[in-house]
Amino acid sequence: MSIFKVLAIFPPLLACQIDIFLYLCTLIFPKTDPYSMKKILALVACLLLCSSAFSQEKSLFFKRIKEAFVVHDTIYIYVDPSATDTLQQFDHDDAVIDNEEDENENEQEFAGSIPTPFDTLDTEDKFQKVIIFDNGTWAYYNLDKPEIPDSLSTDFWDTKVIHVRGVDLNSLPDQIDIPLVDSTHGYCIPHPGPITSGFKYRRRHAHRGIDIGLNTGDAVYAAFDGVVRVNMTTRYSGGYGNVIVIRHVNGLETYYGHLSKYIVKSGDIVKAGELIGYGGSTGRSSGPHLHFETRYMGYAFDPERIFDFRSGTLRDEVFTLKKHYFNVNSHYGMSDQQSAKASKNPPKSPSGVSGAVYYKVKSGDTLSKIAKRHGTTVQKLCQLNGIKDSKALQIGMRLRVK
Repeated sequence: MSIFKVLAIFPPLLACQIDIFLYLCTLIFPKTDPYSMKKILALVACLLLCSSAFSQEKSLFFKRIKEAFVVHDTIYIYVDPSATDTLQQFDHDDAVIDNEEDENENEQEFAGSIPTPFDTLDTEDKFQKVIIFDNGTWAYYNLDKPEIPDSLSTDFWDTKVIHVRGVDLNSLPDQIDIPLVDSTHGYCIPHPGPITSGFKYRRRHAHRGIDIGLNTGDAVYAAFDGVVRVNMTTRYSGGYGNVIVIRHVNGLETYYGHLSKYIVKSGDIVKAGELIGYGGSTGRSSGPHLHFETRYMGYAFDPERIFDFRSGTLRDEVFTLKKHYFNVNSHYGMSDQQSAKASKNPPKSPSGVSGAVYYKVKSGDTLSKIAKRHGTTVQKLCQLNGIKDSKALQIGMRLRVK
């Protein structure tokens, strides 16, 4: 056994080993200078460290290295896209490894390390992303997709008509409580601007919504979670211009009119606060603004009854909707007695004004399409205009629709 092996047997006595080594060297090499002795000492120290490190079995050495880097408490596994969470967490003691042949410790020294995400990719589903990890792997990540009942896009569902009335007004109860938000469904003011025109009878037309001031190109957001029922351009919507209608989980529908551009389409699921379009002045508009309506079963009521547009908050989480709110003379700020009284006395048209509404025929229009778009019948259109239902329409022709 060499002297180095003898010294490696007792690693804890390193200081004593050095003294003994120096004494033996002075006996064996009496003429060795101190500088050479230091170099020899350094070499021996390196040998001692190496010999002590490898004096144990190789497997124990690799095990100590592995234990220094592997996370024991949790491990992460990838799951398929249909799972609710991208990364699922399991207790390390309960994790089962199917292939026992892959447990070679030397080959999987760092198998427990957690990859770091460094990029994301969009998918066809806007509520699902792909996460790219630094080790070349990837996984799906599911965002908070609203829970939308199937009946929301089936009952009284029409993507070609702006106004859809589910039931007759007389069949509705005198009042109904509508939960606007809950723990899973939120809200958002469609645009944080001033109200420039309210819910009222304006000149010779009933203005069944509010106008919110904005600049062309300003962002417009969905008020609640829901499904887009209508996305329609000025060519087909008439006075609304580019318009979006969203049916919400709480039973309401909201209208967003005069948009310069919309970025959602019929059938899209949207979250409260999601960008749906940009403000503009399309349709019957005197300047850039957002025409915003709130409706229940197709009947409009004052949006200020549910939103405080100045503070950007809901007035209450549960909205008590009363039947007389549907009258255009009933608006926020009135007492119930005032509202009920006003709803019984619809205003008369100003003197000398007939109150008639006209529509200019566009390419592709038919009497049936025009009647459906304006909530009337072909027979009524023919009566108002003194024509037969077989009359050929010409582009640019003005028809009275109301």
